[in-house]
Amino acid sequence: MGETQREIVSALKKEEDSKEESQAQLDIWKYIFGFVEQAVVKCAIELGIAEAIESNGGPMTLSEISSTLGCDPSLLYRIMRFLTHRNIFKAIPTNTGTNNHGYSYAQTPLSRRLMRNDKHSMAALILLESSPVMLAPWHNLSACVSANSDFPFENTYAQDLWQYTAANPDHSNLFNDAMACLANLTVPAIIEGYSEAFDGINSLVDVGGGNGTAMSIVVKACSWIRAINFDLQHVIAEAPEIEGVEHVAGDMFVQVPKADAAFIMAVLHDWKDEECIQILKKCREAIPKENGRVIIVEVIIEEEGNHDKLKDTRLMLDMIMMAHTNFGKERTLKEWDHVIKMAGFSTYTVKSIKNTVNFVIMAFP
Repeated sequence: MGETQREIVSALKKEEDSKEESQAQLDIWKYIFGFVEQAVVKCAIELGIAEAIESNGGPMTLSEISSTLGCDPSLLYRIMRFLTHRNIFKAIPTNTGTNNHGYSYAQTPLSRRLMRNDKHSMAALILLESSPVMLAPWHNLSACVSANSDFPFENTYAQDLWQYTAANPDHSNLFNDAMACLANLTVPAIIEGYSEAFDGINSLVDVGGGNGTAMSIVVKACSWIRAINFDLQHVIAEAPEIEGVEHVAGDMFVQVPKADAAFIMAVLHDWKDEECIQILKKCREAIPKENGRVIIVEVIIEEEGNHDKLKDTRLMLDMIMMAHTNFGKERTLKEWDHVIKMAGFSTYTVKSIKNTVNFVIMAFP
């Protein structure tokens, strides 16, 4: 390489290093103030801003929102400025005077997801993950990684997540409401994009089904299916009556109610491989050897090089498993293959579900 070429290479490297340095100086602020977005969105949910605008039937000025909610207008303006900058609400220029800062505020598809009772609501999930109970274990994450023995949640509360949830009804209800958010998002997408998963099924048991939201959606779409919502006693005790759904209390590590198929969503990622295998064996025992199936709805961490828009979310979920469970994790397809085969299933299929973080893994005896 000649002197001129070396100078060109050196100049290009300096330029690349300078760009990386400039980008780093911008990116670091995300990690310094990353908690702010969640905290402000939580504030919006607790205040009921989205519900107020929705109830109004159209855009509202700052004065109207603050009057409706009993909020300080100057503080509310700063909240709305933050949220509209992130396109959570839409700011519409108006000529309504200085008290309204020249704007009225309208709903967006994203802001409607902050409403507690909207069909697309994710409010309970946001409130769960931003709750003091779920935030505290994160402060013990480094201890878990360095010692490889202290589990963040257990180290914080002297009991694991499931023991804590069983002993604290308010947290249990919030947890199950959050899981219902996931069901409302995921189950309709499965029915629309993978309806054959339910073909030939007359009975279906949802293992760890919480308050029964998933099965309520299934029986509305597939009226011929007799559904069983199966969970722990303290969960079933709070589950609402749902037409076409039978609530059954029990322990999935001991026995799963008999049905043509088992459905298990966002449960296996809470457990280590040996426990997953045990749960799946109980599911396999509950279904017929011929034509039976277990419908597993879980995240799959895809291999390096995949640039799926939801990959970052899936990796975040893996960190949540580390912070909130003892041995839970999100798995690669290779890891799922091991668990499913060790549980005695002969074959399985995998299908991604549009606009959700989950995949459907259909396992056959």
